[in-house]
Amino acid sequence: MKNWSVDFAPMLPGPFFWAAIAIAVVLVGLLLFRHTRGAFLRAAALGALLLALANPTLREEERENLGNIAIVVMDDSTSQLLAGRPEQAAAIRADIEAKLGKIPGLQVKVVSSSKPDGETSSGTTLFADLNKALASVPPDRLAGVIMVTDGQVHDVPKSAAALGFDAPVHTLLTGRPGEFDRRIEILTAPKYGIVGQSRDIEIAVREVGRAAQSGTAVSLKVRREGRPDETVRSEVGRTVRIAMPFPHSGQNIIEIELAGVLGELTLANNRVVVAAEGVRENLRVLLVSGEPHAGERTWRNLLKSDAAVDLVHFTILRPPEKQDGTPVSQLSLIQFPTRELFSQKINEFDLIIFDRYQHRGILQLLYYDNISRYVSEHGGALLIAAGDDYAGPQSLVRTPLSPVLPALPTGRVLEQPFKAKITEAGAKHPVTRGLPGGEGRDPTWGRWFRQVDVRPDRGRIVLSGAEDKPLLILDRKGKGRVALLTSDHAWLWARGFDGGGPHTDLLRRLSHWLMKEPDLEEERLIAQSKGLKITIDRRSMDDTVPPVTLLAPGGASSILRPDKAGPGLWRSVVDVTEPGLYKVQTPGPSGQLTAVAHVGAEDVREMSEVTATDDKMKALVEATGGGVFWTKGSGLFASADPTAVDVPRVAMLSSAKVLAGSGWLGLKDREAYVTRGIKLTPMFTGLLALSALLFLIALAWWREGR
Repeated sequence: MKNWSVDFAPMLPGPFFWAAIAIAVVLVGLLLFRHTRGAFLRAAALGALLLALANPTLREEERENLGNIAIVVMDDSTSQLLAGRPEQAAAIRADIEAKLGKIPGLQVKVVSSSKPDGETSSGTTLFADLNKALASVPPDRLAGVIMVTDGQVHDVPKSAAALGFDAPVHTLLTGRPGEFDRRIEILTAPKYGIVGQSRDIEIAVREVGRAAQSGTAVSLKVRREGRPDETVRSEVGRTVRIAMPFPHSGQNIIEIELAGVLGELTLANNRVVVAAEGVRENLRVLLVSGEPHAGERTWRNLLKSDAAVDLVHFTILRPPEKQDGTPVSQLSLIQFPTRELFSQKINEFDLIIFDRYQHRGILQLLYYDNISRYVSEHGGALLIAAGDDYAGPQSLVRTPLSPVLPALPTGRVLEQPFKAKITEAGAKHPVTRGLPGGEGRDPTWGRWFRQVDVRPDRGRIVLSGAEDKPLLILDRKGKGRVALLTSDHAWLWARGFDGGGPHTDLLRRLSHWLMKEPDLEEERLIAQSKGLKITIDRRSMDDTVPPVTLLAPGGASSILRPDKAGPGLWRSVVDVTEPGLYKVQTPGPSGQLTAVAHVGAEDVREMSEVTATDDKMKALVEATGGGVFWTKGSGLFASADPTAVDVPRVAMLSSAKVLAGSGWLGLKDREAYVTRGIKLTPMFTGLLALSALLFLIALAWWREGR
């Protein structure tokens, strides 16, 4: 494409040239005022002289038209998946692409925005995705932006200047005017709570899209973990408080669902999920030590270093019947409160530990019976860290504590070097599974040198020691739990002897399993979500596990068969398409095991407003010269076909300020080009200019002489 223009390059500096023009104008004015003969010829001669000084040049350019670029932003957010909007948006895209494709030299760029990934809750960010697309678009080629959305956009700039480009923005709306919807709004919700307690959630039912009807009765269904569903009656616009219990540590989930009504746009936002962390209060541990030994400080340091543990520690140095003349004031700093600890306040403890303790008459037999009932009837926990004392005549086995102990001593004490080994059951049990250094037949951790030989009556042997005898036995007795460690040499790992070992991991897991930490349960079902993917872990001590049932938010169920993922662990990974609360359940040895996982971000901002609107985009669009267009009507004669849309015609305009009207939208023709070649031709210089100047001067002289 060729383009011609005239350029001027004055032979005099700018100020002198303009001064010459001014002088010439004054002279011509005087000649005309005095009616001098030949005034017009003299003016023409001065004009020729000034034209020659202006040095006009004909500029011929070879231009290549770069064309215009139009960006179509498709809103793929969650709200665009409702009520036939996907089909409507697809029809709009096909229609607008066909119309734009008929415009010569127009390049169309389609941008997908705000597609849900189940992880974020940032809402609809059309302009953020538009800015990313503009990074590769020259501003002088941008003809306009067309957004296909329901109007619920959460990052609309406050002014057109903030856009960073000079081009119209048009909005083609999906949905229909006057849509009606109800939703649940969370006013306040806890982020954490103390295990065993509950906190309140405040919610309200909101109604949009038609005249507010406060006072209209609504029904809410509340679902909590491990409890039957509860129905709550409320009203539109009224604040409702719902208790959220924290039955266990870790994530606790509660789901609240609003019953739908006729004419509602969607039921997808009639459900909210609140997830909060359960935090356990400090666990109370009673540590009773017998004769002082090197391992006593290991237990004390471990328990004191755990911020979640309140430790009460007593060391019994000698029996009360021993008489050696020592003054009573020097026997103990405080009196041993046996009655308070083992009778009045025993149920306040989460764990009782006897560390190398022998029955020497300090504790009455009644107190041992209290401890036995504390375990079996009240769900308490007991740990016996035994040494050679367990095999002697004053062993705890010879007290009323015997019925809850999982093994009886044979009387032998094995004093020989050995390495603790994880048994087949221990490889499956959470207390010993995956202990660092325990892989293979020959563990890499250090040796121990003393162990009591016992004969197990019940429980699971998770560690074996010298001569493959039981080293660590875990048992459930009634409602409580009992652990028996048949060696007092765990402190060798703590000191790093012979390479040391994972004493912290072992002893902490052991104590927390006894205190019923959910993460250390042998039989457990765990469901976790990331994006739109759910990972289901099934822990079990059995060789096989039954199938798992997955219940979707809409009520649909599917049967999953987890695959073996390791000793005592089965896993299944499933992809889902619908955000919401998923329930997982499977039979367990002691009843039904259940777990829940919420797919998607809690209380998604995107679903808080789903009715189509032109309010949010209107001001910005009009400031750029664009327009907002409904592609579907709302009257009785509106088509029920989701693919039937009314898309305005498109026009390309070059200099108009208003680029939208009834039934049409305009794009700005930027006329961008790149110059491939330039040819310059002088127009009034050299012989031509001199001849014209002499001719006009001679003609003016001839006219004056007549």
